[in-house]
Amino acid sequence: MNKVGIIMGSKSDLPVMKQAIEILEGFDIEVEVDIVSAHRTPEKLFDYGKHAHTRGFAVIIAGAGGAAHLPGMIASLSPLPVIGVPIKSSNSIDGWDSVLSILQMPGGVPVATVALNGAKNAGILAAQIIGTSDKCVLDKVIVYKQGLEQMVHESAKDLK
Repeated sequence: MNKVGIIMGSKSDLPVMKQAIEILEGFDIEVEVDIVSAHRTPEKLFDYGKHAHTRGFAVIIAGAGGAAHLPGMIASLSPLPVIGVPIKSSNSIDGWDSVLSILQMPGGVPVATVALNGAKNAGILAAQIIGTSDKCVLDKVIVYKQGLEQMVHESAKDLK
């Protein structure tokens, strides 16, 4: 049960959401990607949210721009952890509407929220969640973080 569902409101969100796909594939975590619009395909949204946990998903990453209702609606329907990725889209107010729509959830309906266009961090967070119960994934996350540390040391050496 290490599969991550990655959904977005429209195809235009894919360039941002690819960051999550790539990082999860790098951790050898299976991903399933779909377009689920909160406003244009509400029945699909309800079906996805209510049944994701029966389809082998461990975490859902939902990216959305503008009013960004997708992550919150999925979180209201699913017992799984949901990570929201606010996306700066053509219809957004510099991305702030998306950030606040995902971040300001009511009590009882949490959505973990990453930075604007921060799909890479959403993928890493999903891997960390899975790593709490899968040692193989946890070990890959540890190696990844050690690599980040090494990059900083190498950058510091380049300054001298």
